[in-house]
Amino acid sequence: MHQVISGINAVKENLRQGKGIVELLIAKGKKIERLREILDVATQKKIPIRFKDRLYLDKISPDISHQGIIAILSKYSYFHLDDLVEFSIANESKGLLIAADHITDTGNLGSLIRTAEFFGVQGLILPKDRSASITDAVHKRSAGGSAYLPVTRVANLARALKQLADENLWIVGAAGESNTNIYEFDWNRDLVLVLGNESKGLSRVVRDQCHHLVSIPRLGYLTSINVSVAAGVILSEIVRQRGNSRD
Repeated sequence: MHQVISGINAVKENLRQGKGIVELLIAKGKKIERLREILDVATQKKIPIRFKDRLYLDKISPDISHQGIIAILSKYSYFHLDDLVEFSIANESKGLLIAADHITDTGNLGSLIRTAEFFGVQGLILPKDRSASITDAVHKRSAGGSAYLPVTRVANLARALKQLADENLWIVGAAGESNTNIYEFDWNRDLVLVLGNESKGLSRVVRDQCHHLVSIPRLGYLTSINVSVAAGVILSEIVRQRGNSRD
């Protein structure tokens, strides 16, 4: 089954990474200047480029602002959990994975992927059921982050977390009620950061697999923030403590 990626940034980053793009569709009349880099790479890789009426692109990507360009993929390839763990532990810095406990909104998932990639997370773990998956909307919202961040899907998230704990990764859940705030916790260890559902937070079975729970200090009246924003706050503190950066 073919999948599409819409939007200039998403297409460009996936094209750079060679993510199985088999064809490019560009709206007739689209100004080529903004697409010059994309067209050059596609030509080098001998990827067919077809110019179509904008209405044709609208039908292929009806709910996404495609910006006049769509890439057709042969298939999105998820990683195997074991490969993700091996890659994370072998990394020069401490291992850092994220597990999303049934995040259902594609916009939230796309934003989370973009944030995770920005802060150097080595992989994302999603449940197969009752969770958003990698779709055109996620590609677009991640602004190219989905081209770089490895993603795996597992049948049972709690069981996967237990496996990761057996691999000596520390399982740390984000929970607003925790008495340990993120600035008090020692992040210098191989770990999996677990983020909960948009409305329900961490499920009981997932919470039970966590070695520790942490919270973000709240100064205002609102009791919660968007999951990708929460991830950004926590990941920023992890990077600060570890002292690693990429210029």
